[in-house]
Amino acid sequence: MLKRALWQGLLAGTAGGVVMTLGEKIEQAVTGRPDSHVPARVLQRLTGLPERPGRQPLPVNWAMHYGQAALLGVLRSIMAQTGLRGPVASAKFTVVRLTNDQILENATGVGAPPTTWPRQELAVDLLHKAVYAFTTGAVADALAARGGPGPGQRHAAARPGRHAGFGPLPRRHAYGADGGK
Repeated sequence: MLKRALWQGLLAGTAGGVVMTLGEKIEQAVTGRPDSHVPARVLQRLTGLPERPGRQPLPVNWAMHYGQAALLGVLRSIMAQTGLRGPVASAKFTVVRLTNDQILENATGVGAPPTTWPRQELAVDLLHKAVYAFTTGAVADALAARGGPGPGQRHAAARPGRHAGFGPLPRRHAYGADGGK
């Protein structure tokens, strides 16, 4: 399961990053908002790369932007492989994506807590991160579905609804016919 989650997650996360970027470019054309150089600045601080004022090198910006998108896609793919799929799972993943950004930006001193941001800037960031999360989720879910239901889905199907005293499925049933390989 983890091997599948790795390659499928990298693919799903990259797809989410591409769609988010396209959405950002459309939004920027409409609103006139400039490009963000926060990803490059975070990567520079995390790696010790030299910093410079003003615009940052595009390859450094993209490395952080797409690298972060791809790597977080692995987590969403693990969610899908285990049976956490659909819009509710993608909504949960939106929070993970936002939290990841905020941890890195605040830990490096590049960003400030979102509660201090102008409301319009916060709304735009939330929208773009949701686009990323739901796109990544749709791709991860579709790829995971090719392998059938995940262990959590198998457990739920065994006895629908919440029931006290209904323990875990036997291992041989939780992972399907192939034992989860």
